[in-house]
Amino acid sequence: MSKKGVLLINLGSPNSTKVSDVRKYLKEFLSDPRVIDTSAIMRSLVLNLFILPFRPKNTADAYSRIWEKEGSPLILMSKKQQHLLKEKTDIPIYLSMRYGSPSISETLIDIESDGINELFIIPLYPHYAMSSYETVEVKVNDELKRLTNNISTKFLPPFYNHPEYIDALIKRSEPFLKNEFDLLLFSFHGIPERHLRKSDPSHSHCLTCENCCEVSNPAHATCYRHQCFQTVKYFVTKANIPKDKYAISFQSRLGRDPWLKPYTDFELKRFAEEGTKKLLIISPAFVSDCLETLEELGMEGKEIFESAGGQNYQLIPCLNDHPSWINYLSNQIENFKNSNSN
Repeated sequence: MSKKGVLLINLGSPNSTKVSDVRKYLKEFLSDPRVIDTSAIMRSLVLNLFILPFRPKNTADAYSRIWEKEGSPLILMSKKQQHLLKEKTDIPIYLSMRYGSPSISETLIDIESDGINELFIIPLYPHYAMSSYETVEVKVNDELKRLTNNISTKFLPPFYNHPEYIDALIKRSEPFLKNEFDLLLFSFHGIPERHLRKSDPSHSHCLTCENCCEVSNPAHATCYRHQCFQTVKYFVTKANIPKDKYAISFQSRLGRDPWLKPYTDFELKRFAEEGTKKLLIISPAFVSDCLETLEELGMEGKEIFESAGGQNYQLIPCLNDHPSWINYLSNQIENFKNSNSN
């Protein structure tokens, strides 16, 4: 007999702002070969010699600036999303994190013990990248092979261009867009350029020419950059944002290798120096506010912009618990619920 369930998966957070907890979290995160995609030996050297001795303290300080009394903003919001979805359906909704707690393996054990044999997995990443969507897919499949062969799975594909996702982004932004602004900056989480090339199944399209994202190609199904551009295209078209009123950038780079450009911090400084006074910034790659939005964009970005002469800097919140976003997810769950059993 078929028994269906849903598993929401987000990135994760440390258990606390203690340096030891942040170090543990960063070690798990950055040990993922789809995040730092070098040999195991080189990855271990980079982690243990250059990152873990220094970065946890700074990252812990950053987390302490956004940490809520009840815990991590990302975890709290993910639980709220889970709760809101439970109110809209009668099938079980589970939650896990790719890194940290609750782990995918722990949650899958609970799912099997509850008798679930058809599982709808929702990676909470709108765009495909080997360091986000792909690593979730691989981790779930690996853990299921290790734990059980009694659960069939279906993954929600990247939804970067889904009309309901675009509508939710616009509705979330409307209170800010209705006020006067000089520029709307779409800041996406960055990835190394080499990740695009590795995700290109042909290994001959991505980043081979200046307009590769505009030339139709099967590589776009796994091209993070193309999908980010598509999100912006659909957003500005539907929201009637003129071409001279928006821009795109990429944030959160790590290491010295080239990452997707232009870099958000550089652009914030440049825009302010060139006369932009009122700036809106949104990060559609995140569906829940987290360290990268609240601290990196909301605090550091604001300081960069205002120090360079900008006057009004507003961060548009992530989708979080917005009704349009919850409705989109619940609609996908209902489609799964009403689908024929395998």
